[in-house]
Amino acid sequence: MEFGAVLQCNPPSARTVQLAKLAEDHGFTHVWTFDSHLLWQEPYVIYSRILAETRKVMVGPMVTNPATRDWTVTASIYATLNEMYGNRTICGIGRGDSAVRVTNGAPTTLKTLRESIHVIRELANSRPVEYNGATLRFPWSTGSQLEVWVAAYGPLALKLAGEVGDGFILQLADLDIAAWMIAAVRDAADNAGRDPMSITFCIAAPMYIGADWGHMREQCRWFGGMVGNHVADIVAKYGDPSTGSGGGGVGSGSGVVPQALTDYIRGREDYDYNEHGRAGNTHTAFVPDEIVDRFCVLGTADDHIEKLTRLKELGVDQFAGYLQHDNKEETLRVYGETIIPALSEHITAKA
Repeated sequence: MEFGAVLQCNPPSARTVQLAKLAEDHGFTHVWTFDSHLLWQEPYVIYSRILAETRKVMVGPMVTNPATRDWTVTASIYATLNEMYGNRTICGIGRGDSAVRVTNGAPTTLKTLRESIHVIRELANSRPVEYNGATLRFPWSTGSQLEVWVAAYGPLALKLAGEVGDGFILQLADLDIAAWMIAAVRDAADNAGRDPMSITFCIAAPMYIGADWGHMREQCRWFGGMVGNHVADIVAKYGDPSTGSGGGGVGSGSGVVPQALTDYIRGREDYDYNEHGRAGNTHTAFVPDEIVDRFCVLGTADDHIEKLTRLKELGVDQFAGYLQHDNKEETLRVYGETIIPALSEHITAKA
């Protein structure tokens, strides 16, 4: 299993760079950041500094979207960073949340997401692509390599991830939901004639090393609110499985999504994006402790190893841990010294 650290681009930018370097020093292979240009600083500028001051770590957004940037500009950024620092970029992409909602926009359609993935990936891999009635290519780019991982929750988005994604990002660490969604993505890949095992599966969720469960939960409760934004959209479209509303399909109950993913949002009211992704978010009181425990990875090193081992057995290739809390350095240290070694392949010097 590989490990990523998910950072916010809060000022000062030097702090983001410092945490990225520390993550690499502790054995993390990926550094991800939020991409929400009004709420935080511009990630792609910071990536250049991170890449310049690290050796091997991969960097990318978790996640960008097709609405706030021209697709060719996004591809050009990746191809340029790859030319400058070697092929050390990765693109996580979804329909859009805070980056579009803060500007009173809305997530894009899946059709738009699918088209954007194709354009970004082809151009950023130094290949020509059809775009707006013309064949485009970066004449200065050769040998650039970029994987595009799709973040998804709903049934049709999961289908898209299986059909076109190099990887699948699930932003929660619930074992039951992860099993259901990984199976859905693999089925979609198989139905599209792809090798289901060729898709990289990434679970992204807050990671907190500690013993005070009350404190850890309060530091990570914001995550249930963030996930709730996506779940609310899904329930509005497909119905609530506990009530039998919706069109039916895969998942538990009569709905198309697992009931465990929808029960907790019934108490959800207005959501303030000014507090998005922040510990102590006052709009996440509706998120119960059970959901925090299920969606996040909390507790001692042994607790983390136990849960991550079970996720690995489900087929998870990477765990990307959010560090939006007050125990960043210690969490990175324990991962580097204990958890990452425990979940890495063990090779003996002498057979």
